[in-house]
Amino acid sequence: MELSHDILNISSALSTWWWLLLGLMFLFYIALDGADLGAGIFALFSKDEDERGAIMASMAGFWDGNETWLVVAGGVLFGAFPLVYGSAFNYLMVPLMLALWAIIMRAVAFEFHIHARSSRKIWGWFFALGSLIATFFAGVALGATLQGFPMASGLAIGGVDSGNYTTPVLHFSGTAMHWLSPFSLWTGVGAVIAAGLAGGLYLCARFVPGDVIHERAKTWTSVFSLLALAAIVVTIVWSYAVFPWAAAKWTGPYWYIWAGWLLLTLSFAYQSMTNHSSGHDFTALLWGEAVVVSLWAAMWASMYPYIVPNTWTIEAAANPANSLAVFTLFMTGFVPVMIMYNWYQIWVFRGRFTKKSVYGGH
Repeated sequence: MELSHDILNISSALSTWWWLLLGLMFLFYIALDGADLGAGIFALFSKDEDERGAIMASMAGFWDGNETWLVVAGGVLFGAFPLVYGSAFNYLMVPLMLALWAIIMRAVAFEFHIHARSSRKIWGWFFALGSLIATFFAGVALGATLQGFPMASGLAIGGVDSGNYTTPVLHFSGTAMHWLSPFSLWTGVGAVIAAGLAGGLYLCARFVPGDVIHERAKTWTSVFSLLALAAIVVTIVWSYAVFPWAAAKWTGPYWYIWAGWLLLTLSFAYQSMTNHSSGHDFTALLWGEAVVVSLWAAMWASMYPYIVPNTWTIEAAANPANSLAVFTLFMTGFVPVMIMYNWYQIWVFRGRFTKKSVYGGH
């Protein structure tokens, strides 16, 4: 009995550890690549291909490193929470497929735009549209995940003669469009607004004040700051109305913690807006990222003990203790290495540019 109890404690600790690391990896992806995607959305309104090329070149040193966090997060789901990986990817097949196609479209545009002549405009639009589509459907997938999804045991494929065979493994039992709802569509719109704000802050920090891209991004950011605040309010109110697991925490016995968390987030947003208006572009970007960190941490904490609300708890979805122990032993060490690598990339390519100078290196 003591051995079984110890194994359960180890399994619980390791599954919680990987749940925290999974949240951290998604956070790094959203915070880092969100700015890249937002800059791509800004490029939809660029006045010429030189401007789109300059925006692409400004992130040429680290955009692919930022996207690595999404790949690693998928690997963590597969290694630590395989039941979530199998069922959630089935549930989210359509929005994730569209987001992946858009990411591929965007990556190809990065490589081809500089070499193209007659088709350069096509690749510029691929970059911009890919950024918009990837952001929207990633947001849709997040909203759909928060809604949860139906599960069933037995054969996952209908029309098969099962005989006396059944499987206890749970799988997604809904339809291909089960993810589609007003809330998931709204989170897609909210993701575009959030990325647009992050992209504007990024471009202000990357380009020299007075440059045409910097000045247009400054106006863009001022508008998107207000849109983002409105989107936060709408999302919180809507979530409170439709998710009992969130409402129970936000208005439960520890409501003052959640209220303080919201006030802290709003103070971060205020700092970002005031620094942006006073021309402290890099500081404004950091405060904007602080808003992202605060909101993501609040969502992750609200979901606990679920990894998928009302569908999978952390412990129910986790691998057995022995598998988690091996996975922890071999994979945890890569996290600080990746963080240092990302930091080094950003540090090396930290300088500011103008539209003309940066395109020359694209």
